[in-house]
Formats: sequence, C-alpha cells, structure tokens
Amino acid sequence: MKRSLLLILAAAVSWAQAPLGVEGDWQGTLTVGPNSLRVVFHINKGSDGLYLGQIDSLDQGSRFPMDSVQLTGDSVRIEAKAVRGTFDGTLNADKSLIKGTWTQGAPLPLELTRMSPAAAAAAKPVPPPDFLANMIKAIGVPMDIEIPLAPTPFPGQGGGINMAYELHLTNASPVELHLSKIEVLNGGASLVAYEGTDLNGILQRFGGDPPDRRALGSGLRAVAYVWVRLAPGAPVPQTLRNRITVDGYPVESTVTVSAVKPIVLGPPLRGSDWVAANGPSNTSAHRRALMPIDGRLHDAQRFAIDWVQMGADGRTFTGDQKDNKSYHAYGSEALAVADATVSEIKDDIPQNVPGPTSRAVPITLETIGGNHVVLDLGGGRFAFYAHFQPGSLKVKVGDKVKRGQVLGLVGNSGNSTEPHLHFHVTDGNSALGSEGVPYVLESFEIVGAVAPGPKTNALPLEGARVKFPDSK
Repeated sequence: MKRSLLLILAAAVSWAQAPLGVEGDWQGTLTVGPNSLRVVFHINKGSDGLYLGQIDSLDQGSRFPMDSVQLTGDSVRIEAKAVRGTFDGTLNADKSLIKGTWTQGAPLPLELTRMSPAAAAAAKPVPPPDFLANMIKAIGVPMDIEIPLAPTPFPGQGGGINMAYELHLTNASPVELHLSKIEVLNGGASLVAYEGTDLNGILQRFGGDPPDRRALGSGLRAVAYVWVRLAPGAPVPQTLRNRITVDGYPVESTVTVSAVKPIVLGPPLRGSDWVAANGPSNTSAHRRALMPIDGRLHDAQRFAIDWVQMGADGRTFTGDQKDNKSYHAYGSEALAVADATVSEIKDDIPQNVPGPTSRAVPITLETIGGNHVVLDLGGGRFAFYAHFQPGSLKVKVGDKVKRGQVLGLVGNSGNSTEPHLHFHVTDGNSALGSEGVPYVLESFEIVGAVAPGPKTNALPLEGARVKFPDSK
C-alpha cells in the first residue's frame, strides 16, 4: 500500500513540476448559434524548439493538423489550413488559460483551458457509428497489404510442401480496424484459415504487444505470419489469394508463388541426437525475428535452426551447467554444407558463461553472431554459421572450401545462452540485413518420435531430433 501511494504521489509531483508554456493539451467549446462544439488543441514542442500540433473536434469525430504555432511573448497564433481556420489568443499569467478568438469565416470567442494528461488521453474524437461502413462502401477496406517476400515452396521432414511468408497490414484509416479472419486460398479452395486465438497468435505488433493484436489503431501496422502446408502429392499453386476480413468486410491480396527451388545442402554437423531448436515453424522465435537493418525490415532468420545436442537424459549438458565444456555440442566440428567461398568471418569474441543473461560482450550487429563464418554458396545464396569458439576457425575470407570441410568448433559466443550452432541461409551477404530463404538437406535421419526414419532433400522442422551422415 505504501509503495502504491508513493507512486501516485510521484506522478502528481511530476505533473505539478512540468515546465509550463503553450505546449500541452487544451480544451474549449465553440458556440455556433444553438450548437456547441467541443475542441481539444494538442500542442507539442520538438527538441529543436519547433511547435507542432493537431486539433480534435470531439463532437464531429474529426482531427486535423496545425500548420503553424507561433508564440510571441504571451500571444499565441495557430493556423489550421485544412479547415481554413486561425486562432489568436493570449496566455494568462500562470499559463493555465488561453483566451482568444477562433476565425473560420466568422470570428468566434474561444477560451482554452489546460488539461491534465489523463483527461487529454480520454478526450478522443468519436466518428459517427456508420463512418467506417460508409468509407468502405466508397473506397473499400482502408488497409495497405504488403508481402515483402514471395513464398518459396519447400519439403519438410514429414512429407508435403510448406510455404512461409508474411503479410504486413497497415491501417490507412482514421479509426481503429478489427481483424477477424485471415484465409489463404488456392482458387476457391481454402488452404489455411486463422480466426480467434489462432489469428491473434500469428500477429505481431511493433512498439508493444497488446493482448488483442487483432485491434489495429489508426496508422498502425501488424505483421501476420502465414504458414501453408500442402498434403503429400498435392500440386503447388502458382498463386495464393490472401483474404483478410476487417470489421466484417473482406479485402484480398494475391501473391505469386516463387518458382525458385531450395538449394540442396550437405550436413552442417556430424553425429546424432542433434535437435533443431527454434527450427522452422510458424511459432519459432527465429520466425518472428524481424529486424530493421539499413532502413528496411528483414527476416533473415525465417528458416534458421539452433542446433543443440541432446544426451540420453534429454538434457543438453552433463555436469556443471555453467561450464561450456559440460555441453554435448561444445567442440563439435561445424562443416561446410557445400563447395563455397568464405565471404566473412569473425574470430575474436570471448565466450559467454552459459545462462539466459550472461554475455561476454555488448550485443551489437557486429557481435550478435559471435565468432562466425559466412559462405557464399553461389546463385545469390549465403550460409551463416554462428557462435564458434574463439580462435577455432580453420578458414579465412576468400578461401575456397569443399563440402564437408571443417570450418571451426561449436562454442558459445555472441547472443547465445549455451553452446550450439546457429545456421541459416539468406539471399544476401549480410547475416541479418537480408531475407531468410528455405533450403533442404540432402540426407539425414529423424531419430525422434515425429516422422522417424531416413529423409532426403527435406528441411528438418522445429524440434526434430536428427542423425547426420558420417556419424562418429
């Protein structure tokens, strides 16, 4: 109880001590004959001293920008060109009131009273109940749909073809939109549909993670992570139709399925009981690892795998959990998956103590992969290996390597919680500033309970327990 009181008091002191000027939130009422219109002026002061703002007309459900805010002494002048309106007023001594005149054709007296942040947050313009319906009837669903990367079909370990891609959905309306369904269709046939909790689960929001990600505020974006699996033997469609239902109205976007075949690779490791942790799936942490690099969002880790090695007890280590040498993967030889050219290496980052928060160096774009190797596989494909032991790399930039050649030893450097090999394939030489693309392994065996047995030209999916060829 005492702690709660202290927090409340601290907030009150912060508000009382806030520097006062024309910046802030102001409320007033315009009287036009028998009608009254409530208005709220929001005025912000930028770090460069520039005043900017917007005006909410609460009873009309509208919002429009201030084109200029000028403060000369205690005199305030505001221009709003969108409605051909101006306001001229004077701040009182304690900066709690601006008394003046609103001119929009005829001049009208207007007094603006300073609002508390809580009151300003609660005072929102409310559009008429039929506003969105009328907008949709006039122009369609006001949503921008972008598909950054066309889906590339690839076979998974259990047979059948998989396609993974994203829908970037931006609300281009002034009101909140509500997503109720996303469906992927091949002609008239539904391949996958997301509703309710399933729909909420495939959505990602930026700048916070609200419980209901289906409600999309004005100007906000949500990313929908789509995963389509075709039954074994089913033909691969040339195009997919994405139907998004918004407030009861459908909007569609069509994407052409890529005709590019996944690159066929050899094993990145030797031995058995390697588990594809965070491996390809629609719920993997790697699947949701969108990063803004060089001014653009990239999902380089779309099909990445963290290869950890399990013991007979189902754990990845034996002995001291804080000792890297206790982990079964530690010191394993990482292998070139194809004849390739080494295009990038890093070999001087110290190792972490195993654990969720222990990092030997600050994590940056340069250190996130720890000691690593990038192989140019040709054809615009690059293989990224991460988290090697320092000083263990056997190659240098420009080297020509052969499939199966040892690149270095598995360790625990960079953004890593325990010894493992992170591996993914991209369409560019930047490990994170490029797009993750699917690939397949020429030969491996599933030794777990899910889809056991030998596999050829397939991609191990999340949680698969794998035996690689040439086991020692």
